[in-house]
Amino acid sequence: MKITPDIVLQAYASGIFPMSDGRDEPEMYWVDPEMRGILPLDGFHLSRRLRRTVRQDHFTIRIDSAFEQVMTACAAPASGRWTTWINREIQDLFITLHHRGFAHSVEAWAGDQLAGGLYGIALGGAFFGESMFSVQADASKVALVHLVARLRLAEFSLLDTQFITDHLRQFGAIEIARTEYHSRLSAALSGSSSGATYGMGDFSLRGRSMSSASVLQSMTQTS
Repeated sequence: MKITPDIVLQAYASGIFPMSDGRDEPEMYWVDPEMRGILPLDGFHLSRRLRRTVRQDHFTIRIDSAFEQVMTACAAPASGRWTTWINREIQDLFITLHHRGFAHSVEAWAGDQLAGGLYGIALGGAFFGESMFSVQADASKVALVHLVARLRLAEFSLLDTQFITDHLRQFGAIEIARTEYHSRLSAALSGSSSGATYGMGDFSLRGRSMSSASVLQSMTQTS
């Protein structure tokens, strides 16, 4: 059966997500981990050093201005990673979902250079973080801080990280059992319609500028 963007949305709403074994692998498969990584939006840990970096405005944060570029960068080989789970079919599906308003990127720019960023899918009150990258120190971390601030402002209730890494643990990410995850997901999507159409959350905030001061004020109230 051909995988369509609507099938991808149905999968995320059911608690599963796609992966592949490599950039050039033609096959993709569905994953439903026994233990799921989440980043509690009310428990985000913002270190003094990262707070200072955000305040210094080293990067300009943009939303959805270079989605395809962010995905390509996330799929590229990097230090300690010679391959990726983002194959070309997954990328094409996400680009289509981006054009439909479901997939989003948060980008950190240094002048006219894309220094880092992340992307994911927004459904109802859930944001499913997929991948992040940096070519300059702290760029993806600053993008993550801005993402969390926007999600809180838009009253999202779930930030799914899929798996847990040491990198994510420093921000307060935790693992929860599959059953608890599905319960939290159901609550986050409770305002969404059934079937193949889902609410997109209020990620219309992508068009609203947030200063570093307002981002830090939001994080101070929640961390």
